[in-house]
Amino acid sequence: MIHVRELTKSYTDMAQGRNVALAGISFDVMPGQIYGLLGPNGAGKTTALRILSTVLQPSGGAATVNGYNVVTQPAQVRRQLGFVSANTAVYDRMTGWEMVEYFGRLYGLEDDLLRNRMEVIFDRLQMNDIRDVLGAKMSTGMQQKVSIARAIVHDPPVLIFDEATSGLDVLVARALMGTVSELRDQGKCIVFSTHIMREAERLCDKIAIMHRGRFLAEGALEELLESRQENDLEELFFGLISQHDERWLAGAFETPAGRNE
Repeated sequence: MIHVRELTKSYTDMAQGRNVALAGISFDVMPGQIYGLLGPNGAGKTTALRILSTVLQPSGGAATVNGYNVVTQPAQVRRQLGFVSANTAVYDRMTGWEMVEYFGRLYGLEDDLLRNRMEVIFDRLQMNDIRDVLGAKMSTGMQQKVSIARAIVHDPPVLIFDEATSGLDVLVARALMGTVSELRDQGKCIVFSTHIMREAERLCDKIAIMHRGRFLAEGALEELLESRQENDLEELFFGLISQHDERWLAGAFETPAGRNE
């Protein structure tokens, strides 16, 4: 469903020269699977997800989403996915229903199909109480529900969640993770970016630990812990980050990576 091979992204900084945000990452995500990108701020997670969603162009490598190339077939790629982040904008002067309907029309859904999809989604996400609430009057949790609804209104096979629980209170974050699990059970292919260990442990079928634009480890949680002889994901995470930074400071890598996502 998602296939990424040797994906790179670099920027030219007038003061510091070449800055590498992605240094050749490769991974696959299948239907009915949640693939976690776990890493600190600046690891390159958002860069990778923006490339997958065709917002950014890669410097090298290749990526396909449901068979469509992110560089040569961006319009087809966008039809295959829904994107949710902590910074998804909500329009102040539109109600919850109007916002989801607006995005459904942008995706070209016919009126009857769109209405049926919206009824199902508003019931599933328990959004009927905010149908007529203006964006300006919504809480953060309400806004995040609207963001999810508009991301799935066209029933995409692929979903991307980029730090989607950031800034949410515990109850809303827990509800969002429950929704993500339900979407996986429906057969969706999901990429879930986070820097929160507990979220990765609870949700993800596979995890890639990412730092300075590189994958330091990848696999199912049990496999990762066993291969590194660790009992705790947090200890594994910090151990890998520390080892990588020691090598980086010693000059093992030619260029600095991941200053900005």
